[in-house]
Amino acid sequence: MRASAAFPSAILRVRAARRRCCAALGAVNVTTLRISVVQYLNTAPLIRGFTHGPLRALTEKKYDLSFTVPSQCAEALRTGAADIAIIPAIEYQRIVSQGIPLTILPDLAIASKERVRSLLLISKVPIRQARRIALDPSSRSTQALTKILAAKRWQIAPEFFEPAPVSPNANSGNRSSENGANADTGIAAMLANADAALIIGDAALRIAIVAEACGVTLGPDGEWLTTSVVSHGSPLHIYDIVKEWRSLTQLPAVLAIWAARSNLANPQKIKDMHITDIAADFQASRDYGLTQISQIATDAANEMHLPEKELRVYLEKNIDYSLDQENLQGLQRFFQESKSLGLINVLQPMNIAGTPGAVASRSL
Repeated sequence: MRASAAFPSAILRVRAARRRCCAALGAVNVTTLRISVVQYLNTAPLIRGFTHGPLRALTEKKYDLSFTVPSQCAEALRTGAADIAIIPAIEYQRIVSQGIPLTILPDLAIASKERVRSLLLISKVPIRQARRIALDPSSRSTQALTKILAAKRWQIAPEFFEPAPVSPNANSGNRSSENGANADTGIAAMLANADAALIIGDAALRIAIVAEACGVTLGPDGEWLTTSVVSHGSPLHIYDIVKEWRSLTQLPAVLAIWAARSNLANPQKIKDMHITDIAADFQASRDYGLTQISQIATDAANEMHLPEKELRVYLEKNIDYSLDQENLQGLQRFFQESKSLGLINVLQPMNIAGTPGAVASRSL
């Protein structure tokens, strides 16, 4: 998967530089941590320090970044193909339940307090009438949130299924689409055999921005009604997953977290490197990224052909990059609701790394 403007082609140059560095060192053994990253716009601020900022030199020495979709980040961490990954929140529980200990990097997340715009359930009927829902396979957390909302908020028991993708860019949320045509085709295909479809990532964000620009009215549950998304005989109902979760729980939604395979807590993994030092690097990258929102939005607007102002609002207002106390409460509630519906088998405690100068780790 290619790197986009927010995820620079410079990544390739970094890797080339690393290879030259290793060649120059000859027999010296240089080990890097393999980092699996989601290639969505909302992840860009988290890694900005590594790709553009003061931590860029570390990317040559300590970190090897690769980009994919959320579910594949989790699979890379599960199999050991990655040492650290940003994973759908629910995959923490599933991986740990398989006997693979993970450590959550502290105060880092992709979360949303009230409304996210990049996680949408699009329905041909009011959602309480839906009997068949197509799920984007890219994010396990959003699938779980949708199932919880169906059972607990909308009180329905629809059939859920993952449709086969129409094309590489049709409904994956990949940012490489030059216009909305591929995304529209993918949505139409998902809705062809379903009452509703879960759309995530940059494809969903495009839908939200276009719908808002064209005008929406409110449906029976406060959802948006619009005819601007795809060609359809009647208005489509658009439900923002985080807004619906907030209505159910009065809590924010934590969508993804940075997690490391817990053997990284052993400094022998890489000489003189400890999990708290790694966490400090990732926090510093995030902190730098938050100062670069305007530039990230400019780069993404040129590539996505969407208004820069809307992308800046999305990164500044719709996404929260902390794992603060309220977000932790939302994450714990999400795990509890997932357990109650059998979406996870056992409720595992969260092992969160400490910060430099604090305790090594804590469990919740």
